[in-house]
Formats: sequence, C-alpha cells, structure tokens
Amino acid sequence: MIDIQILRNDIGIAKDKLLSRGFDLDVATFQSLENVRKELQVKTQDLQEKRNSISKEIGISKSKNENTDLLMKSVNVISEDLKAGESELAELQKKINQFMLDIPNIPHESTPIGKSESDNKVLKTVGEPRKFTFKVKDHVDVGAQHGLNFDLGVKLSGARFVVIEGKLAKLHRAITQYMLDTQTDKHGYKECYTPYLVNSDSLIGTGQLPKFEADLFSLSHNESKLYLIPTSEVTLTNFVRDEVLKLSDLPIKLTAHTPCFRSEAGSYGKDTRGMIRQHQFDKVEMVQIVHPDKSYDALDEMVSHAEFILTSLELPYRLLSLCSGDIGFGAAKTFDLEVWLPSQNTYREISSVSNCEAFQARRLKARFKSEDGKNLFVHTLNGSGLAVGRTLVAIIENYQNEDGSITIPKALVSYMGGIEKI
Repeated sequence: MIDIQILRNDIGIAKDKLLSRGFDLDVATFQSLENVRKELQVKTQDLQEKRNSISKEIGISKSKNENTDLLMKSVNVISEDLKAGESELAELQKKINQFMLDIPNIPHESTPIGKSESDNKVLKTVGEPRKFTFKVKDHVDVGAQHGLNFDLGVKLSGARFVVIEGKLAKLHRAITQYMLDTQTDKHGYKECYTPYLVNSDSLIGTGQLPKFEADLFSLSHNESKLYLIPTSEVTLTNFVRDEVLKLSDLPIKLTAHTPCFRSEAGSYGKDTRGMIRQHQFDKVEMVQIVHPDKSYDALDEMVSHAEFILTSLELPYRLLSLCSGDIGFGAAKTFDLEVWLPSQNTYREISSVSNCEAFQARRLKARFKSEDGKNLFVHTLNGSGLAVGRTLVAIIENYQNEDGSITIPKALVSYMGGIEKI
C-alpha cells in the first residue's frame, strides 16, 4: 500500500507516476472520500469537545450540589451522536482502505519508463550461448526419453501439469538442494519450511489480494477460505506481519523451497507447450526484511545471489531492469534474470528480484523501532533463487547431446551421486 499522504499532499504527481505503470488513479473518487472524511472528523472532534466541555460543567455543578439533569441529558445526546459519527467514520475508513489496496506501488525514480516488456532495459549479458553441431531439440522432446511426462500430468490433473520420473526427477531434486545449500551456506539466508496454504490476511499483506484473486487456487476449509501459495514470498514476508522489530533484528534473510500454485488466469494461450508456464512449479525463494536506508543495497545483493546460481551452472543469461509498465503490483524496482533457451533462440525469465520498499510493510503493519524510538516501516524484498522448473528446462536444453543424453553441470554432479550424464 502506498503512503496515503502522497495522495493527500500531491495527488497530481502520484497520478502521473502511476500512469507510467499503466494505472489510472481515480482522483475524483479519492477526493470525494477525503472530503467526507474531513467533514466527519471535524464533526466528531466538535462533538468530543462539546461533550468534554459539558462533562466539566457537570463536575462543577455536582461540586456545588446543583441539579445536573439537563446537562446529563445533553451529554447523553451528544454521546449518541458521537457514537454514530465514529461508526460512520470507521465505515468510511474501510472504503478508503479498500480504495488504497487496489493501487499499485509507485515506481522508483531509477525504474525505466515504459509500457511493456519491450521497453525493459538490458543491463548486461553473461556467457556465450553454446554453438550446437546438431539440430537443437526443446526440453519437451529431449526430456520425454528421460521421464518428462506431460501426458501423465494431463491424465492426473489436466493441462499445465507435468510428472517427472527417474533420473530427471533426481536432477530436479539436485537443483533444488544445490540452490538451498548455496543460499544458506554461501549467502547467509535462514532456511524455512512454511505452509503451502495461507489465509486471506497473508495474501492481502503481500499484495496478491484483493486484486489478483483470479490468479490463485483456493479451497474451503470449515467456514474459512484458504489459498495455495503462488510463491513462498507470501509466507516468508508474513513472518513480520503485525510485528515491531528491534533495530538489531535487521536485516532478516529467509529462504524456502516450496511448490508454487498459479492459475495463470491472465496468461491464457501463452507457453502451452512444456514447463515454462505451469499451474504448479517449484521455486527457491529469497526474502529480505531490511532497514529502509539499506533496501537498494539489499536489492543488488539479492540479484548477485541469483546470478551466482546461473554462473555456477554455466548457463548463459542476461540481466534486465524492468520498465514501469512491466514491474509487479507491489514492486518499486525490479530486476529480471533471463536464461538462454536454445530451442527458442531467446532468453526467458528465470528470476525476478524486487524491492517493494514499504508497500507491503504498510499492508502488513510490519515495523521496527528506530534509534530515536519511532516505529517505522521496514522495507521488504523478494526474489527467485531460482525457479527450479525453469532451471531444469535450461539445463536440459543447454546441456543436451546429439544422442539425446543430458550432461550434468559440474556443480550438480555431487548432488547427483556422481552421475555425470543421463
């Protein structure tokens, strides 16, 4: 949630910045709500002052043994009016809060201005794509002979699901383990195991609800509703919901391996072949909770942590700064890492690392006590370290051999029990 003071102090600038990311702020509605709020606050403040004044009169009259019936009747009437006004104000605050929940984050000044992914800025390209001496196959065709079974996935669950068997399943597990070990042992994240089902408060906190409910899988549980997590960013970031942290607690660095569930409601018809866009996939997530002054240093650090996985697996990739029209709902600044896929002759996203600044923290009420004793909002960051399925795809395609076998990247051989080729 953006700071409401930004809208109150200069809504014109806020509107322009939000337009740069394709969001048209409803200025008229906000100003209408604000005008009513001001009127109600003035009304309730006046009533409170009148009640306090009459209460003092009652106290003075009683000390003089004077009759206070009329004063008591008057203060009771004011109290009823005040109660009604406070109730009306509370309802209005709910409407304002709902209005604010639908507004995306304001892009950081360094975020490139643009409308779509075509306006993203390539910052660097690392590694040379392999020159093949044979016709390259995609991961679907190479993987079919090693246990990548899309037909069985459809049989069990439907489209956009896959079953992975045999040594390819072992490779999928090895990738996951390697990523977890790297993020914990080398980069200092605390490994966590979190629920795969969360309540609506958790998803409101990180920004998936209420705006993106159509992209989530949900189920009824007793009289409540639970949602399958779209990423463990949700659970890890919610660790600090409704908390006031000590300054010494920061930074907090968390990682988790979880399946991620996304209905891909907004991606109908995209990447229908293969594992690029699945309803269920695995990811090793990185989350940092940091002091506001340190969040952009943390963002650069997290990008380097994701890059380390790609360079150690010797996979060609490029780094992009996403434009204002392509960053996620809660992000102020986002870097994407895209891995080279030879079958598509292009780079595809494998990690997205974002600084949400205080956007999620306001929704979460996640704060820390500063040196001068003030409760300030933390900054939250999240990123893939990496998407496991897409890393498997990249390895299958970049390490494929003419006979259909797949060479195991050196960094993963020990995790494969010494197997160098499948």
